[in-house]
Amino acid sequence: MKQYIIATVAETVRLAEGIYSTTVIAPEIVKFAMPGQFVCVYTDDCAHLLPRPISICDIDRSTGALRLVYRVVGFGTDELSKKGAGASVRLLGPIGTGYESVAEGKERPVRILIGGGIGIPPMLLLAKEWSKAGYEVHAVLGYRNAELFLRDDFAPYATCYIATDDGSVGTHGTVLDAIRAEKLIPSGAEERTLFAACGPMPMLRGIAGAAKELGIPAYISLEERMACGVGACLGCIVKSRETDSHSHVNNKRICTEGPVFEVNQLCL
Repeated sequence: MKQYIIATVAETVRLAEGIYSTTVIAPEIVKFAMPGQFVCVYTDDCAHLLPRPISICDIDRSTGALRLVYRVVGFGTDELSKKGAGASVRLLGPIGTGYESVAEGKERPVRILIGGGIGIPPMLLLAKEWSKAGYEVHAVLGYRNAELFLRDDFAPYATCYIATDDGSVGTHGTVLDAIRAEKLIPSGAEERTLFAACGPMPMLRGIAGAAKELGIPAYISLEERMACGVGACLGCIVKSRETDSHSHVNNKRICTEGPVFEVNQLCL
């Protein structure tokens, strides 16, 4: 249930070069939020009408705290990164489908969560929820360098493995290289394993290919520029294998039918 609210910032902290964490008090959104969903953040400048979609990193239902971790890439995220405690911010959310579509049964008890770059934050809440549900959770996190933002936040909920582009920490290479190097899917374990991933499209294509080869179900959260954030503009589409009921073509709107999809729904 989407809510349009004016939230109060509790804190904003810098996590790494260009990466910030802003926590706001938004109980109206937190009440309904699920792992994989996002919120639209509106700027204070009337010259910038369109909101910025930011994934939900974490929530605390007891306090109504909503945590957003994001990369500063333009006016909106730069403005948000400068909002300190007590500042106001306009939000719409929660938006989109999350990982609630994944079967709840224990038939695949090993959950490998894969995050690349700014696709890491939405994996945190999922790690927390699946850990509480009793799954064996492994988090494979891909970074540019040794600035390992959020790694310590994952530690209570998942066994963490690191891949870095420059080889400064963990496996030198991609998240798939780390999965292979750490032998996370031993022979015979395919039937017990499930992938969940968020990150840049080349990474997600690699995950989709590996999932198909191994016969492992995979659910991916797509990152995309959005205009309206509510499915009206068709600006954030991805090619799908079935016809969309809204546009009547083989497209899915990431902000509405997504951002989480089962990989076999899409043409990646």
